[in-house]
Amino acid sequence: MSSTASERTIHELRNALNRVMGSAQLLDSQEPLSPKQKKHVERILQASQEILSTLEGQPADSTQTPLKLNAVFVKQQTPGTNHDSSKKILLVDDDPEALDNYQQMLPPEFDVVTALGGDAGLTALKEQGPFSVVVSDMRMPGMSGIEFLAHTRETAPDMVRMMLTGHADANVAIEAVNHGHIFRFLTKPCDREVLRAAVSHGLLQHQLVVAEKGILENTLMGGIKVLTEVLSAVSPEAFGRSLRITKYVKHFIAKLRFSSPWHLEAAAMLSQLGCITLDPNLLSVAYTGTKMSTEDHARFDAHPKVTYDLLARIPRLESVAWMIGQQLAKQVAKDPPETPDLSTELTITGARILKLAVMYDSIRAKTLSNEDAIAQVPTMSVDFDRELLDALKSLKPETSRTEVRKIPIKKLSPGMILQQEIKTRTGLLVVSKGQEVTRPLITRLENFSESRMIESELLALVPV
Repeated sequence: MSSTASERTIHELRNALNRVMGSAQLLDSQEPLSPKQKKHVERILQASQEILSTLEGQPADSTQTPLKLNAVFVKQQTPGTNHDSSKKILLVDDDPEALDNYQQMLPPEFDVVTALGGDAGLTALKEQGPFSVVVSDMRMPGMSGIEFLAHTRETAPDMVRMMLTGHADANVAIEAVNHGHIFRFLTKPCDREVLRAAVSHGLLQHQLVVAEKGILENTLMGGIKVLTEVLSAVSPEAFGRSLRITKYVKHFIAKLRFSSPWHLEAAAMLSQLGCITLDPNLLSVAYTGTKMSTEDHARFDAHPKVTYDLLARIPRLESVAWMIGQQLAKQVAKDPPETPDLSTELTITGARILKLAVMYDSIRAKTLSNEDAIAQVPTMSVDFDRELLDALKSLKPETSRTEVRKIPIKKLSPGMILQQEIKTRTGLLVVSKGQEVTRPLITRLENFSESRMIESELLALVPV
């Protein structure tokens, strides 16, 4: 028999024994077992354990504590059961009977999804996620459990990962921890109470991770909004552009189901922060696509690095700073910083999305229609794949009913769009055309108006 065939046979034997042992612990009876029945089941468990130990190449430890038998009736999950969305569990194994056993071991209030193998697990993550906890077998044909959990770390970094293994191999454990960030190892066959306790602890860990992340993200986003308000006061034109870019980026996030949206939204909001160092006239020329001198072009192209240098040393904003730094690059680099809350793959994808949004806004400033601007985006760029370009094509102009009106500043409300440049009587630009009205902006305009530095009425796009 060939080496590959032998490995396959051992793998099938191991799965068969695990099914026997799992079934022994899930006897479908509401009545306690008689002493004789319990003795027979314990013999099955002991014999199976000895055979498994032989397959693993390790002698059975006769001194170890016998497997605890849990001959308790497990209620089948019925259709229509209400589930807590925070208790969504993904079970991955190449053995359908083992998956069925594990599913029965977990309480009915858990929302359990099973996947037959690593590829099916990745599909479930994409189509049925997000999940709070994933439990994967280690030895699976095709994609191993280590490879599968490493993929999940990239696509679902907040999900708690656990591994089921019958192999007490230190090297395998180290590899799994390094590549997949495993929260807990479970030995096969896994006792029902052990599995329940492990998954419950995993759910608690997920809640703690999500809560901490939410607090930090809200704090950071609050600080970022303050920075953008400063940008609106110092450089209204740059602020107006950052609002447009943020709008496009939010569209891409929704279409592509970007799994960590706040990083990308923050990058869009702060993408023009470095423009506060540039002359307003230079900005006007750059944003309208007017030809610039070589020196002016170099000054404008340096603004992403200014922002990168400002943000790169702020904890949890390293990936945001890197995305911003790539917005004008000929090709997005492949060496983003490694951060615990955003994978390398997602950081590169985020940078490409931001680059496309910035490019589209630049082209849109020169063209008359949304369709013409989309048509001018270079489709052969290595940074823009088909999925991203399709998302751009689905970007539509606002269809809500609005009209341009001249209204008093005191009647402005957040969400309106200014339809004129607002300058002081001395020619200082206060707000650029196309900027969305915010409450701080209203206050600023009121102050200028009360000082008789600007007109008391202006043109704005308002809902009707």
